[in-house]
Amino acid sequence: MADNTSKTTSDTSEESDRKTDVRQIRRPNEIVSHSIEGRQVTFRCENDIQLQITIHSPEIFQLKYICPGDQPTDFSYAIDPDWGAPEAPFEVNEIADYYEVSSGAIDCRIKKENMQATFLDNAGNTLCEDARPYWRKESLMEDITEVRVTHRAPDGMQYFGLGDKVCEEDLRGESFENWNTDAYAYERGDDPLYRSIPFYASLYDESAFGIFLDNPYRSYFDFDSDGNNTRSFSAAGGCMNYYFIYGPELTDVSRRYTQLTGTPELPPMWGLGYHQCRWSYYPDARVRQLAETFREKEIPCDAIYLDIDYMDDYRVFTWDKERFPDPGKLIADLKVDGFETIVMIDPGVKMDETYEVYQQGIEQDVFCKRPDGELMIGPVWPPETVFPDYTDPEVRAWWGDLYEDLITNKKISGVWNDMNEPAVFQVESKTFPENIRHHYEGQPASHKKAHNIYGMQMARASYEGIKKHNSEKRPFLLTRANFSGGQRYAALWTGDNIADWDHLKLANEQCQRLSISGYSFVGTDIGGFINDPSPELFTRWLQLGVFHPLFRNHTMGYNVDGAAAVKEEEVKKKRLQSDSVQEPWTFGDRYTAINRSVIELRYRLLHYLYTAFYHHVQQGTPVLRPLAYVDQSDDRAAKEIDQFIFGDQIMVSPVLDKDQREVETYFPKGRWYDYRTHELYEGPVSQTVEAPLEEIPFFVKEGTVLPLREVMQYTGQRDENQLELNVYYGDTSATSPLYEDAKEGYAYTEGTYRHSRFHWQADAANNEATLSVDRSGSYQPSYQQVLVRLIGLPFLPDEIIVDGKAVAFQTEGDDQALYTFTVSPDFNEIVVR
Repeated sequence: MADNTSKTTSDTSEESDRKTDVRQIRRPNEIVSHSIEGRQVTFRCENDIQLQITIHSPEIFQLKYICPGDQPTDFSYAIDPDWGAPEAPFEVNEIADYYEVSSGAIDCRIKKENMQATFLDNAGNTLCEDARPYWRKESLMEDITEVRVTHRAPDGMQYFGLGDKVCEEDLRGESFENWNTDAYAYERGDDPLYRSIPFYASLYDESAFGIFLDNPYRSYFDFDSDGNNTRSFSAAGGCMNYYFIYGPELTDVSRRYTQLTGTPELPPMWGLGYHQCRWSYYPDARVRQLAETFREKEIPCDAIYLDIDYMDDYRVFTWDKERFPDPGKLIADLKVDGFETIVMIDPGVKMDETYEVYQQGIEQDVFCKRPDGELMIGPVWPPETVFPDYTDPEVRAWWGDLYEDLITNKKISGVWNDMNEPAVFQVESKTFPENIRHHYEGQPASHKKAHNIYGMQMARASYEGIKKHNSEKRPFLLTRANFSGGQRYAALWTGDNIADWDHLKLANEQCQRLSISGYSFVGTDIGGFINDPSPELFTRWLQLGVFHPLFRNHTMGYNVDGAAAVKEEEVKKKRLQSDSVQEPWTFGDRYTAINRSVIELRYRLLHYLYTAFYHHVQQGTPVLRPLAYVDQSDDRAAKEIDQFIFGDQIMVSPVLDKDQREVETYFPKGRWYDYRTHELYEGPVSQTVEAPLEEIPFFVKEGTVLPLREVMQYTGQRDENQLELNVYYGDTSATSPLYEDAKEGYAYTEGTYRHSRFHWQADAANNEATLSVDRSGSYQPSYQQVLVRLIGLPFLPDEIIVDGKAVAFQTEGDDQALYTFTVSPDFNEIVVR
């Protein structure tokens, strides 16, 4: 029977039966009926608890537990409204002590006794098993306080994802909380952080699945922290609503989760270039000087950010007229020199009766309120601040229109939303009280429910406004706080990190975890936001950043605390000491040259990254992946946390320790070429690889056709004259994609793109190899020739034939296994023999 006991917390007196609260635990008991409607199967227990199982696809099952009195809804901020899988056939069978729901790919068995669920693959292997029945805790005074599911965690099961948690190694043995928090100067082990992504992937016995808890309340995930071979996930309110996502490959799990919660738009090419930021660059003359120095020193850069000091006393959507007397002209002049301008916009609106944004907000009733109707007023940068309720569609529309002047008149190119956890200064909670009220799409809710999606809905409002007022260009939006599904609206950075070597390691780990959790457009504050990096640390961080989709250098500059009101006198004192903090040329001529070459490498790899991002948008494939995602049968690869896969065909082995000049690198199965030396490594094997300060080791998979772009000072400086293709010989067949378009705008959605698929095939026995290509789309690139480098050829070629005609070729330098030749951009086939 169900344990529906009521427990007294305390008595007010011996004579009274009244209690401080009445608490109750709910668990399912015996199933008495089941029904099928469409793709949904509903089981009902004797005590009226229901389990709804929705078969969204053969690999994705949704499980929702409903108790008497609940008012369940299918509404979700996390699920992509455009997501939908074709109906998948399934069967429901009643067997001795359980029901079985089968999709062909997986089976879900539901115990008749207590609704415990077990998932199996189609060969009958157990994937995931409830250790205890579903459990809900509630009380008369507090309503629902916990809903929980507990699964078995057999020895050897590994866990990946859950956003950007900063644990010691992997997730096993740890427990975590999801509650968006202004985590200024966070350290390894701190939790929670700025965003909540209640999704993880599991790997056990070479098979993978994922769990996504679609519940915005404060949530908790425990990965066998007590060592009792159980794991659990729970939420502090709402409905237990989760998705089981089958692989069996880890990449399939992340891809399906990302498709479920949505992918971003393809960013403009400049959004993947190098970005320079600081708190803050001002006045106008300082920003111009910064831009001039980049061009004088020939260090590529595509974007400059303006932090909060461009505003008039922290009033969002305003300009300080003394610091920036003519912002439109500044932005136009920067644009001529190839710089896009990105400005900070926070959620908080300063209380000021003379301030138009505040006036409009009061008139249109857009600000969050307390239960009895008073405004929620809190200190952030202004001492008294009010906050829009972005869960109201009308408020989002109002907010989006506030961008009109910035975009239409000032011509900014992008927006950066910060402090949107939402952050509040001076109080220990760092945020709103939980009883603040929200519209919640017409389903009124407290901040307890809306907190984790507040930043996401701010980003949504900004994204929709940017698109509305600049509809011909792709939006660029960066946000700090977010939730599952928020990747549809904005890129993400990991927050206020610290300039030390452990944070360099965290940058590597966090970006991998975020990428496999749906957020591929991710990066960190290169060099560290807090404190000053050493020259070596900055260079190593810049090298790692080459392989993160968001490539932004950011620091707190003259400021002393990122989670408290600005101390103006201390800022002035620091400004007098130095006006150069963390630009690539800050550390002297030697490091300037090194840092320039590092940024140039990023620009060389932009075609490859842009292509990887295209496939992320189209298919949900993560741009960054841990090594376990290469070969999940390889126990050594599954334990590797430093190395990672960038795109599909590059493996990066970053340098993460001070004074390190070589790095122990594990090569999973297959053959890998050192990009720098062309040396070939055959895995599985560990090798010590040289890593001088000037270089970051990375390796290209055999059979890869790697596109390389000409170095420019910014992505749109001029048309490309030549495309380069590095072709890495392999004994096995392989396909490499290259996606090209106009780099901006939406012509690609109407077919004006060029998607090339290069097919490599070697016949080692006959000393022959073929590279063929098929293409789709109508886009015509500007370059007139393609330089092909054939690397690692194990035989001396007699001839190279392109589309039936022999072409001249030559060796490059002293490398007798490297041959170069040029072809037309529209070539169809290359034969080497």
